[in-house]
Amino acid sequence: MKSDYDVIVVGGGGSGLAAAVSAAENGAEVVLLEKNPQLGGTTGIAIGSFTANRTRLQRRAGIDDALDDHAEDAGKFAPAEIEACNNRVQRRFFLSQGADTFDWLTGMGVSFYGPSPEPPNRVPRMHNVLPNAKAYVATLQARLLRLAGTIHCEAPVRELIREQGRVVGVLADVEGSRVTLRASRGVILATGDYANSPEVIAEYKGPQFAHIEGIDATATGDGHRLARQAGARLLNMHVTYGPEIRFVPPPHRDVTQILPTKGLPARLMGRLMPWVPKFVVHAMIKRLLVTWQHPENSLFDHGAILVNARGERFCNERVGPDREVAIARQPDKICYIVLDERLIELYSAWPHFISTAPKIAYAYVADYLRLRPDVAAADPALAGVARRRGLPEKALQTTVEAFNGYAAGSQPDPWGRAGDRRPLEGICWVLLGPAKAYFTTTEGGAAIDEANRVLDESGRPIAGLYAVGQVGLGGMILWGHGLHIAWALTSGRLAGRHAAAAGPA
Repeated sequence: MKSDYDVIVVGGGGSGLAAAVSAAENGAEVVLLEKNPQLGGTTGIAIGSFTANRTRLQRRAGIDDALDDHAEDAGKFAPAEIEACNNRVQRRFFLSQGADTFDWLTGMGVSFYGPSPEPPNRVPRMHNVLPNAKAYVATLQARLLRLAGTIHCEAPVRELIREQGRVVGVLADVEGSRVTLRASRGVILATGDYANSPEVIAEYKGPQFAHIEGIDATATGDGHRLARQAGARLLNMHVTYGPEIRFVPPPHRDVTQILPTKGLPARLMGRLMPWVPKFVVHAMIKRLLVTWQHPENSLFDHGAILVNARGERFCNERVGPDREVAIARQPDKICYIVLDERLIELYSAWPHFISTAPKIAYAYVADYLRLRPDVAAADPALAGVARRRGLPEKALQTTVEAFNGYAAGSQPDPWGRAGDRRPLEGICWVLLGPAKAYFTTTEGGAAIDEANRVLDESGRPIAGLYAVGQVGLGGMILWGHGLHIAWALTSGRLAGRHAAAAGPA
């Protein structure tokens, strides 16, 4: 088996594939190592929005955008205490590169619909990939293979190899054997986040969060561990997107996953999209919406309660993240949201929705009952809805009766819930779930420079080591839709080019 390459990419998600393609386009001999049986990473399970300014689609829509405006607006999404952690210089640099990455992708045949608005962005900047983020994976994989790049799946990297202070290769398991692969120009870490690493979460965020899962079960912080072992400075490791409540994924492939993601069919679909009726596009997006978006916290402000698989309440539903910590301690870490007749009616029309992709689509109770019967059940009786979800009927009835006693003011709430006095009642009931507490992603990563070279604790580049995507965030805070995907693909494009241009070790 060949063991010497110009560039080694560790990780086969969106950022890793982009890095490998970019390096190969710039003349490097590339090998990509992915620990999972298939490529895709977190990118492969995302909706795939790409947020950028001054794009071709913006100009076509008559939208006049500016880099400084986007840099300012990007700081309005995160809570103030999180935004205070942001590396403004690095984020502005990233935002300056997004349109070039967008053109690079469309040049390979990736199709987008939009741009769509997402307040507080002052103009529409969110471009929705067609049919979903798997289009990035399929297109980049095909491009890499055409460029004679090598791909090994089920090939976890165990260690970085360093000689005289430079990273010169990796120790990895490839085709069932522990092997040493050498890189004459550089190793690019593209391993994603650490949302599903209990050890890393406990170390940086607190042990109480260690039982909360990441939405991508394979996002275990491998690249962060490798970077730290090489002496990298890690930034913002305590910052996470979540925890938040999300419904468990559907048991079968979504219909959008069988739509074409590459080749002539995908390009044809992209060209036809401007003429497709909006209700059709919104129906596609809504199907994705009920798969990946979280239920709104306002449900609990308006009186909904949470129960576990035993039909029991277990927390103050209105207080997060204590609520999510409590969910992760329940049997199988699952919970259900109880809606009565009043809440069903309330969450059946604007402005109250179960979940949303802002200004694009809104999902109401009926949408979940129609599109996600695996996590939504309705019945005229509370006992009936309990049966439909396999919850103990009597226990659920007792729980609701106890909550109604609190709502009536006849007894205190054992979980300290305050502020609402509305009983649960009526001739129609809905249970939403199973749901879990998840970390969506993490914002901690290695310090980098504009060439995506990893920096040590003194701010000096670690020779031969690059980081992209969620492992190479460089201190940026990327709240809001579409920025993580845009950074993954942009950082991969840039790092691949820089690594290919680096002199041999």
